[in-house]
Amino acid sequence: MPKITSHGTFESMERKDAEKKVDELLSRGAESFIDPENSFKNKLISKLTGEYTKDIFIKFGVDPTRPDIHLGHAVVLKSLRAFQDIGCKVIFLIGDFTGTIGDPTGKSKVRPEIDQSEIEHNMKTYLDQVGKILKTDEKVFTWMRNSDWFVSPFDLKTEGMDSKVNDVSIDPNSTIGKAIIYEGTRMQVTHLKHKKVESVSFSNILWTLRHITHARLIERDMFQERLTKGESLYMHEMLYPVMQGIDSVILSKIYGSCDMEVGGNDQTFNMLMGRDIMRLNKMEEQAVMSFNILRGTDGKEKMSKSLDNYIAITDEPHDMYGKVMSIPDHVMKEYFTLCTYTPLDEIEKMIEDSESGKVNPKDIKKRLAEEIVTIYHGSTASAAAEEAFENTFSKGGTPEDMKEIVVTKESALGDVLAEAGIVSSKTEWRRLVNDNAITNLDSGEKITDPASTVSADISLKVGKYRFVKIKIGS
Repeated sequence: MPKITSHGTFESMERKDAEKKVDELLSRGAESFIDPENSFKNKLISKLTGEYTKDIFIKFGVDPTRPDIHLGHAVVLKSLRAFQDIGCKVIFLIGDFTGTIGDPTGKSKVRPEIDQSEIEHNMKTYLDQVGKILKTDEKVFTWMRNSDWFVSPFDLKTEGMDSKVNDVSIDPNSTIGKAIIYEGTRMQVTHLKHKKVESVSFSNILWTLRHITHARLIERDMFQERLTKGESLYMHEMLYPVMQGIDSVILSKIYGSCDMEVGGNDQTFNMLMGRDIMRLNKMEEQAVMSFNILRGTDGKEKMSKSLDNYIAITDEPHDMYGKVMSIPDHVMKEYFTLCTYTPLDEIEKMIEDSESGKVNPKDIKKRLAEEIVTIYHGSTASAAAEEAFENTFSKGGTPEDMKEIVVTKESALGDVLAEAGIVSSKTEWRRLVNDNAITNLDSGEKITDPASTVSADISLKVGKYRFVKIKIGS
């Protein structure tokens, strides 16, 4: 990895070493990398050898429709951090406008509209969480919201706002007043200090659509699935990939380039649409890198909060450690590759030793848990989590820092655990009860009735790695 000098620049590498480094960056965790002319790859190599001195911009867009980030989301963020480490700049694009549409990725039904206040809350949460993985200093990080160009002056709510020209007040609800407020509140002006604001009008969208056929849009696999099943496919959903492509055009205008877009493999069609629309606008086309989807702790389905098989990057260290230890052995290689920075050849050796019986798989999994917890909480917390895990599961103890909840007497136990986030939902609560996975630690007995209430103080083991102490308050 190149070293940063005292002047904040990167020491150059030998070309052979640079090519090896770039090959790993572009392959680790990736399902596909599309760069037909090798223009992006050559830029990276030249950046590492000191020949290319301009910024290299990598776009990563998210729709803030949910507030949490789990290890599955973090696969892309972790790769972006590696690109930052060699001097690339990440554009973290928050789709606060497109989020109100909702990309129908993986959905058989139209997504419900998301309230703007919910989007604002989720957006702030996302920005807080990405700092656990990405560097957020302005040399290698910038963020934008796509309402900056998709929202028109007439969409603004201007009540209580003030607009002036040469100290003369203008009615903020007038056409001129709205235009003044619009120009002065764009992130391009307030954050990037640009004098010219890039925006997208309806005529811009129509011009773009004149060059994209209906046949091209319905190539998308999920659209094909809907049509095959005779299900509804709405026009605003079909426009989503087009708008995502327009985002890349606008970002290229704002920053001078948009060199690559990254995302999950369910976003490949949308990202390729970006290449199409950049070509229409006679721009250098972005490279596209799509990542494999991480399987959840069940080792079967993709990691998802709705399936309760996820590990959130905000999980407490001991919870995170325990969840990693619960994954099946056959996905350890996948987790090492997608969730850690361990060299690929080292991963191959560990998995080979595990499968041949030279090393106990549990020991390799402990290293995996240690590395993942260290990434998000540091080495001290990771060591403490390992010790707590050993005391709890190897020696039959319970965590010293067991979460404590105070409730009123006769509260429904399922409601209490769901509201405290111990279980993800009442559905999960009922499933765990039916699976005999809830243990009363005081008596050693299983909770067998989903309608159980809290009649006295109780300590519970929920599933394999969740513990909680419930006390009755006055």
